[in-house]
Amino acid sequence: MDYAKIASQVIANVGGKENIKSVAHCATRLRFQLKNNDLRNEEAISDLDGVKGVFLTQSQFQIIFGSGLVNLICDEVQKQIGDVSSAAGEEEKEEKQGSVVQRFVKMLSDIFVPIIPAIVAGGLLMGLNNILTAGLFDGRSIIELYPQWKGLTQAVNTFANAPFTFLPVLIGFSATKKFGGNPFLGAAMGMIMVHPDLLNAYQIGIGQAPVWDIFGFNIQAIGYQGTVLPVLAISWILAQIEKRLHKVTPTWLDNLTTPLLSIIITAFLTFICVGPVLREAGNLLADGITWVYNTLGAVGGGLFGLVYAPITMTGLHHSFIAIETQLLAAKAVTGGSFIFTTASMNNVAQGAAVLAVLFLTKDQKQKSICSASGVSALLGITEPAMFGVTLKLKYPFYAAIIGSAVGSAYAAATKTLAQALGAAGLPGFISMKPDHFLHFGIGLILSMVISAGLTVVFWKKYNLGGNEKTGKPVQSSEETAEIPEQAETAETVLYSPMNGEVLPITESEDEAFASKAMGDGVAVNPSEGTVYAPCDGTITMIFPTKHAIAIQAETGKSFLIHAGIDTVKMEGEGFETFAEAGTKVKQGDKILTFDIDLVKEKGYSPQTMMMLAEGDGQVEVIPKTDADTKTQVMIVR
Repeated sequence: MDYAKIASQVIANVGGKENIKSVAHCATRLRFQLKNNDLRNEEAISDLDGVKGVFLTQSQFQIIFGSGLVNLICDEVQKQIGDVSSAAGEEEKEEKQGSVVQRFVKMLSDIFVPIIPAIVAGGLLMGLNNILTAGLFDGRSIIELYPQWKGLTQAVNTFANAPFTFLPVLIGFSATKKFGGNPFLGAAMGMIMVHPDLLNAYQIGIGQAPVWDIFGFNIQAIGYQGTVLPVLAISWILAQIEKRLHKVTPTWLDNLTTPLLSIIITAFLTFICVGPVLREAGNLLADGITWVYNTLGAVGGGLFGLVYAPITMTGLHHSFIAIETQLLAAKAVTGGSFIFTTASMNNVAQGAAVLAVLFLTKDQKQKSICSASGVSALLGITEPAMFGVTLKLKYPFYAAIIGSAVGSAYAAATKTLAQALGAAGLPGFISMKPDHFLHFGIGLILSMVISAGLTVVFWKKYNLGGNEKTGKPVQSSEETAEIPEQAETAETVLYSPMNGEVLPITESEDEAFASKAMGDGVAVNPSEGTVYAPCDGTITMIFPTKHAIAIQAETGKSFLIHAGIDTVKMEGEGFETFAEAGTKVKQGDKILTFDIDLVKEKGYSPQTMMMLAEGDGQVEVIPKTDADTKTQVMIVR
C-alpha cells in the first residue's frame, strides 16, 4: 500500500492543502478541521484504498482508516502539507463550538485519550495477574501449582498497579496541558498527591492519617491514589494560577517565582478543601452509578447496551473513561466496572453484524471492508464497522444494538463486572475475574448470535444486497429503504427548487460545484429565499447549519439541495427549515427559507445548487429562465 499516494489523494479531495486548518488522528480516524467543508469529496475519498468510511461531526471531517493504518496515513498527510496550524484566535473559536455538553466531552476526550495506552497496559497486566493467582485448578492457582512462578506474579502485580497508583501523575500532565498550563508542573502536582509520606488512599478507614499542624491549623495528609475528579480540578486550578502569574510577574522573576507559587498555592488548596470535597464527590458518583445499575438489574443493563453504540457515534463514550476509572479504583466497594462489560457486548455485536454482511454480500469492495472491520470490532475497535458498514446499511446497526442490549442485560443480571481495563471485546476475558469468565462468555455469545441472526433476517426482508446479480454495489443506508425493484429503471422528474434563473451546474459560481465533483445538476440564481421540494420523496438529511437538505425521490434516486455558497459558515443564521429528517414531502412543499439579503451582507452568494448523488443515474438537464417552479429542470434515468 502506497501511503504517500493515499495521503496526496486525501489532501486533494478535502479541498487541497489551502483548505486544511489542522489534521490529527485517534485510534481509527483521520480528523480534519477544514476551512470549507463543502469542498470535500466524500465519494472520491470513500473509494480510496484503505478507507472504511467518512463522516462529518460538528465542524470536524473524519476519515476512518482503522487502527495501525491511520497513524501512517496521518504522518504522510502532515509531511505533505507542512505546518498548517491555526492561529490562536481560530483555535479558541473552535474550542467554543458546540454545546456545553459537547465541549465538556471533547475536553475529557482530549485529556484521557492520550493516557489510555498506559491504563490499558496496566489493566491487561492486572488481568494476567488475576489468571495467575485465581484458583482455576480444583481451587488451586497456577502459582500454587508452580511455585517458581511466584516471583513473576509479584513483578506483574507491581507493573499492573503502577498506572493506577500514580494515575494523578498521568492525568495531571495531560489535563494541565489541555488547560493551557505547563504539563510538567501538572505532573509534579500529581506526584505530590500520591507522595509516599501521605496515607495511601486505599487505606482510608484502616490506617491513621498523618496530620500537618500549620500554625494551629490541622490538615490531614491523605493521598489521592486512583482518583480522577480531584486531579482534574486541581490541574485546572494550577493552569489558571500559572497563566495569571505569567501575566503579572516581571520577566526576570517569572521562571523562578511562577512555578514556586503555582505549586505551593495549588498544593495547599488541594489538601485543605478541593481534594477532600472532590474525593467524596467521586466516591458518591461511583457509588450512585453502581446503585442504579444494581437496582435496575437486567433492565438497566439492557438499556445501557441498547444506547451504547449511538453514544459512541456522538463521542460521548469518552466521558465514560473518567467514571470507569473511578469505578475500578474503588472496586473494593463497587465490585468493578459494568461499563467495560457493556462495551464488550456492544463491540462483538457490531463485529458479528459486519461478519454476517461479509457472508451475505456479493460486492467485493464491501467484502473487503467487512473482513477487516468485523475482526477489528471483535477485538475492540468498532468505528470502522459502524461507519463503514452497519450505519450505511442501517438495519445491521439495528441488529447490533439489539444484540448488545440482550448480552448486556444478561451480564447485568449475573453481575458480571470487569476488574481492569483492556480491549473491550473477545480479549476482554483477561480483564474479568476468572469466576466471571462463564457469564462473560455467555453474554458475548448472546450478543453475537442475536446480532448476526437479525442481520440475516433484515438483509432478506429489506433486500439490503440490492440487485447484486447485475454486479451493482450494495447501496447506502437511505438508498436501501424498501425501494421497489422497478425503481432501478424508473425516470425521476425534478422541478426547480426555487423561483429564479436556472443554469447548468457547470455555470455555478463555485468551482467545486461547477466541476461536478459533488454531482451533476443545476444552479439557481434565486429571486426569493424559499426552497420547495422538487419532487415527491423523503427528507433523508438536514445539515446542522440548515443550509443543505438531502432528499430521496420515490423512485429511489437521491439528491442534495445546497442553499448558497459557503453558507455553512453562517452556522444556521438566517436559515429556517420546515421539515425534519424522515419527513415525506410532496412536490412544491416549502422545506426551507433563508434570508437572501443577510447572505449577501455576510459576503456569500445565495446561488443554490441541486445535485444528483454521484453514480445514482444519468441526468438530462433542462435549464429554464422563468420563475415557474412547476417547470421541469432535470430528468434522471
